Amino acid sequence: MKAHTRETQATMTPEKSLHYLKEGNIRFQNNLKANRNLLEQVNDTSDGQFPFATILSCIDSRVSAELVFDQGLGDIFSVRIAGNFVNQDILGSMEFACKLAGTKLIVVLGHTSCGAVKGACDDAKLGNLTGMLAKIKPAVKAVTEPQDKNLRNSSNLDFVDHVSEKNVQLTIERIIEESDVLADMQNNGEIMIVGAMYDINTGAVTFYE
Repeated sequence: MKAHTRETQATMTPEKSLHYLKEGNIRFQNNLKANRNLLEQVNDTSDGQFPFATILSCIDSRVSAELVFDQGLGDIFSVRIAGNFVNQDILGSMEFACKLAGTKLIVVLGHTSCGAVKGACDDAKLGNLTGMLAKIKPAVKAVTEPQDKNLRNSSNLDFVDHVSEKNVQLTIERIIEESDVLADMQNNGEIMIVGAMYDINTGAVTFYE
């Protein structure tokens, strides 16, 4: 499989881009890989890059977007931060990726048993981590069940995963609310913004379209 070129990127649509990622995740789940020569892709992309998707994911070592979607060099922009939330710098990076570099799809990818979400659920405090986790706490508050405080912590993995899903949803809402550039592109059908969850037990990605 060759690296994307300006011509192949131009043929991509938001829907086609999403289909590519779904196919890649199926290959990953079945321990298959597309036939690609990464060193050849190094050479092919030395004069430019033409990715088709931008993926915001957690820094978790088990959730590498390139691997779980079986993508090669030059295929996706990968933005990683603990808890897969957005701030002004990340929004600016996404605007560059879509408006200037031509990606057709933004995926906000959460995952099960997320350590950052667990920290937010437990109200953990540690240096700069305290401020970072505060950005995830709106998702904790938005998940109203269970109401028993003894069950609203990291020991309840169902609660943690529900918070992770809500965090993905709220992150997408923030992207649309805080980036006129990306909101306009989505309204015009130039890009699609979708959420997804990666299951660390199975390797499967569930998309929320």
